[in-house]
Amino acid sequence: DFGAHDIVFCCLPHGTTQETVAALPEHLKVVDLSADFRLADIGTYAEWYGHAHRAPELQKSAVYGLTEIKRGQVARARLVANPGCYPTSAQLPLVPLIEAGAVEARNIIVDAKSGVTGAGRSLREDILFPEVQDGIHAYGIGRHRHAPEIEQGLGEAAGAPVTVSFTPHLAPMNRGILSTIYVELADGETADGLRERLRARYADEPFVHVLPSGAPATRHVRGTNRCDIGVAADRAPGRAILVSAIDNLVKGASGQAVQNMNAMQGWEETTGLELEALYP
Repeated sequence: DFGAHDIVFCCLPHGTTQETVAALPEHLKVVDLSADFRLADIGTYAEWYGHAHRAPELQKSAVYGLTEIKRGQVARARLVANPGCYPTSAQLPLVPLIEAGAVEARNIIVDAKSGVTGAGRSLREDILFPEVQDGIHAYGIGRHRHAPEIEQGLGEAAGAPVTVSFTPHLAPMNRGILSTIYVELADGETADGLRERLRARYADEPFVHVLPSGAPATRHVRGTNRCDIGVAADRAPGRAILVSAIDNLVKGASGQAVQNMNAMQGWEETTGLELEALYP
């Protein structure tokens, strides 16, 4: 009986949420943490997730919940698709710069490292401590499911299709994502200019911090709903480097889900998110 409930967090595996959400009462708002409603194009979803979308009508009404970018739409939504962890870390620094025409929407490279919790809690040999400790490796090279999600957001910002080179890595740490992003500057732009654009865009955002210099570290955002961003000039002429750090379990998952709930309910977005909660 959902009569006394206002909102549901759906944390089911990919591919199982569509029919579940479709069966929920109409009055319920939903924040879905799976990938089932993140991709607007159901053909793209089928290509990357291996089966047809089972709730295409719901997909049409779903709002992608990157809160700082889609706040107005999130506030009016009944169904919010909580973003993936890597796409969150890539889009927060990139979307404002692409929207402003400050960087070219081409030749973008996203090199990202994640803690082991990004692979879930299943009992798998490859993510056991002795298999991960003292090493780092790339995975999903050229075919990670978060690539089309990143490209969708950047394409919306650019007003045209965007292709990125995205490679994730598994790092020997429990939690955190560090994304190093290489971009081509638009004519007349500088790395310092990019930093100032980002600082202006996120000046009033409680969960996005643009550093005055240097690069962020995952340990500085551990257990928080923050995304820290750094900007530096590249030695290669006409290019810059963006670095973002998030906690994959908070800003990359549950924290952003709570932030979206707050926006949907008209509450302060910081509600419930000002204390650090660490598990594991």
